[in-house]
Amino acid sequence: MRSIWSGLKEIGRYPSAIIGLTVIVLILVFGGYAMATIPYQEAIRLWRGGEEIWSESPKTAKPLWADWFTSTKHSRTIVLDSSEGEAVKTVETVSDESQLITLSYTFDYQYDTFPQELVVFFTADYDEKSPHASLTWYTPDGREIRIGQVSLRPTETYRFGTDDRLLRRLRGGVPHVALFAEPEAETPVPVKGTYRLDILVSTFENDADVDAKWVSYGEVHGLAGTDHRRRDLMIALQWGTPIALAFGLLAALGTTVTTMFVAAVGVWFGGWVDALIQRITEVNMVLPLLPILIMVGTFWEYGRSIWVILGCVIALSIFGGAIKTFRAIFLQVREAPYIEAAKAYGAGNGRIIVRYLIPRIIPVMIPSLVSGVPVYVFLEASLALLGLGDPVLPTWGKVIDDARAQGAVHNGQYYWVLQPALLLMLVGLGFAMVGFSLDRVFNPRLRGL
Repeated sequence: MRSIWSGLKEIGRYPSAIIGLTVIVLILVFGGYAMATIPYQEAIRLWRGGEEIWSESPKTAKPLWADWFTSTKHSRTIVLDSSEGEAVKTVETVSDESQLITLSYTFDYQYDTFPQELVVFFTADYDEKSPHASLTWYTPDGREIRIGQVSLRPTETYRFGTDDRLLRRLRGGVPHVALFAEPEAETPVPVKGTYRLDILVSTFENDADVDAKWVSYGEVHGLAGTDHRRRDLMIALQWGTPIALAFGLLAALGTTVTTMFVAAVGVWFGGWVDALIQRITEVNMVLPLLPILIMVGTFWEYGRSIWVILGCVIALSIFGGAIKTFRAIFLQVREAPYIEAAKAYGAGNGRIIVRYLIPRIIPVMIPSLVSGVPVYVFLEASLALLGLGDPVLPTWGKVIDDARAQGAVHNGQYYWVLQPALLLMLVGLGFAMVGFSLDRVFNPRLRGL
């Protein structure tokens, strides 16, 4: 163990190890922050939720940092909720059975592009007679545009773009453009300034009440953007980190340790035990891992659980090529004098294997263990990309699969693919650099290089 600790301390001499460790630490901090701020069940709820949860998020919006690469200032999402005091609300009693509620939303628009969509979410509290609402739009240049009317249910959603009367009134122009554009411009350009939306609600019960949330969906949103279901991709990028690292570490550790133990047992007992292990290894090396995992995920009812996938990966990787390497080293160690001494004082087979054979190979195992982590991380992402990942968990591979299914690259939504792909590359780079440095430390043939 002293040689192992001294070897680990020696990796500080290699700049590649320092860079690799820095990358790994940053990734761990990134994933740890997600676990500390967003509980696991909450992350699952957010990722599986649809527009009912992400009602304030735009669809397929670019990240906020997209503005860094252009002089254009893209529109942001604007949310004003009267129940939160973000609108001027006045109530006027007309008679014993009716009243007028006015909701006035004022906001400053200083963006170079138009919104994606305009929506008002109503919440009405009444007994029998439903309220009636009319909407009016005021532009910075003094224009007044009648939007439309709507009869309110307890919860009602009014989407400007689906109102046929409004479309005809705007002469075919889409509302989220026509309501902001300069009227005489040949190419639509947003008029910058202060806009106002007034909602006049007539209630037919004295104790009735109405609130509304006005949302103007922007073209950029959040640090990672959104997907086709309005979900914030930062949820999947952050929580995908601990999931990917846990899968990679458990798979690499389980496979390496089990393979090492099986190889030690075969070498020590020899005979038919060693022959059986070698024949199983040779047959298993011929079998393709990825197609078998695809078959398991396709035909087995529980095959798409990440834990089932992890178990299959470990089971299929135990009798891999590494068992041949470990066996070659164990054959040399078995002939060492201290092994004969252990046998002479009566040490049992289990003690010799665990206390004398395996510790000698641990320095060789460590580099392969570290280098194997990104292999399994990429394997899990590949399965998710093929649609065989765990449908519940937010993972990097699932994000890429959703982007592929929605044609993100063809639609210019490169952020959707590049962000998870960059994290996968960083994981591979970090562990590969550390594994390469550890190999130079623990492999005597490479120490002088």
